[in-house]
Amino acid sequence: MFMPRKRVAILGATGYGGSELLRFLLFHPGVTVARLTSRQHPGVPVHEVHPNLLKVTDLKFENLSPEEAAEGVDMVFSALPHGASQDSVRRLPERVKAIDLSGDFRLKDAAVYRDAYGHEHNAPELLGHFVYGLTEFNRRAIAQARRVANPGCFATGALLALLPLAHAGALEGAVTVAGVTGSSGSGAEAKPGTHHPERAAAFRAYKPLVHQHLPEIAQELARAGAPEARISFVPHSAPMVRGIHITAVLHPAEPLSLDTIRSIYASHYGEEKFVRLRPQPPDVAVVAGSNFADVHCHGDGRALVVLVALDNLVKGMVGQAIQNMNLMLGFPEATGLEFPGTRP
Repeated sequence: MFMPRKRVAILGATGYGGSELLRFLLFHPGVTVARLTSRQHPGVPVHEVHPNLLKVTDLKFENLSPEEAAEGVDMVFSALPHGASQDSVRRLPERVKAIDLSGDFRLKDAAVYRDAYGHEHNAPELLGHFVYGLTEFNRRAIAQARRVANPGCFATGALLALLPLAHAGALEGAVTVAGVTGSSGSGAEAKPGTHHPERAAAFRAYKPLVHQHLPEIAQELARAGAPEARISFVPHSAPMVRGIHITAVLHPAEPLSLDTIRSIYASHYGEEKFVRLRPQPPDVAVVAGSNFADVHCHGDGRALVVLVALDNLVKGMVGQAIQNMNLMLGFPEATGLEFPGTRP
């Protein structure tokens, strides 16, 4: 049955998030990219900012208000930075569906947002109107939503690791999560911590126990029935461009056999398209460029370890956003995403 293409716009399309959205959406069979906004590059062809898209699109960036960008489109993606997205998204017409890729609408409590991001929220009245967009655990609400807050990349990995246990009533007490990320997670603008000569041979922790994704993780675990879980999260910067690797370690009060652990994860992920259970620890290189997240569990009766690998820009960002868009616009969920990572 013929279905007219849906029209989409991207606010703030010049960063890595905008680049990845375009790389996927330009080949999506059900959508047409109608507008791309940028205050810094009005009138500039896309390929001059994203050189990988030369001869792929003739689109140019436009300096448009949110209202102008939303004119005649079905979906707006906001790829604006944390703090900047809230002012633009609040101006979008109610008729237009929207997915926000920043952290501005993930948290439900304005005070928690202030503590996590270091500034007041300018649209606290909207916080309760956004559905949290972790597709595998919230697809029914996402399909009915008009506003979706896309999860953070670390939060995606940590929640994929821990939510099956939370739903099974097996997540309690102290949980240690170590996350490792590539430099693209810090955005396209060069900073001392992401500048290549500073990063290429470095491996270091940053924001231990205070990373802004920690309250996001705790919020969703509590919603899944594990409000007493005490999550300690330490992120690390690694000398790679793409990738998130999560190591979650916990000591259940009631020992769980390895067969029980694997059964819990198989019941959640056995039928999932984009979450793959691995018999061996996962590798970020295997999922690079794809929307897959690879998960491995191991336990020895005393401790349980859950490992997750994903691409921070795809499953941790725009791939998941497109999963959510597909649900919101009535496409099959996997449309435009069914390809593997690269090897090597």
